[in-house]
This record gives sequence, C-alpha cells and structure tokens, in this order.
Amino acid sequence: MQHKVLIVDDQYGIRVLLHEVLESEGIKIFEAPNGPTALDIVANEQPDLVLLDMKIPGMDGLEILRHIRQIEPKTKVIMMTAYGELDLIQEAMALGALTHFTKPFDIDELRMAVNEQLA
Repeated sequence: MQHKVLIVDDQYGIRVLLHEVLESEGIKIFEAPNGPTALDIVANEQPDLVLLDMKIPGMDGLEILRHIRQIEPKTKVIMMTAYGELDLIQEAMALGALTHFTKPFDIDELRMAVNEQLA
C-alpha cells in the first residue's frame, strides 16, 4: 500500500521541494496552499502524515491541526515553522504533533523523519 503525505504550506517553493523529495521515496503526495484545501484533502484522502506549516494566512497551523484532529484523530502531523515560537510549538505538541522542523530545515533530516513515521 502506498503511503500518502499532505504538504500544507503557503510557499509554493517549499511544496514543490518537499513534493519532489518525498515522491522519489514512493510516497503519494498531496499539496495544499491553505487551510480549507488541506482539510478537504484530509477528509477525502485520509493521508497517513501531514507536513503542516505553522504560519499560513487565513487559518494558521494550530487551527488547521485542531480541525485535522476532529476529522481524522489518528493522522500523524509534523509541524514546520520559520519562527522559533516555542509556545506555539508546545501547543502543537499538546494537540498531538509528533515533532517540528524550523525552516530552513535539512531536507534529508525531514525525509528521514517522514520515512520513520510511515514505517
């Protein structure tokens, strides 16, 4: 069975980079530039893992994470942030996020973390 990963980031370049790297691992990739699109994908595709940016215009990462928990409580989530906001990271972890990566992240470290969570 092919694993499914949803990349949620308002930055097109980040989505493309992660898409290419993870697709080369044999993972089916979905992309969302915003919260509503991400939640539609979670509801319709039930991804195994969500890579979720903390700062997204309109609906931030914590709000998206809360909605993901309502739709699919067991979905694994890894947070990504360009900011070192410890309080937001702690809140995300309390909501069940597995870990976080601060941008710019090491793409190999992120790839390994994704593979570990999907194993």
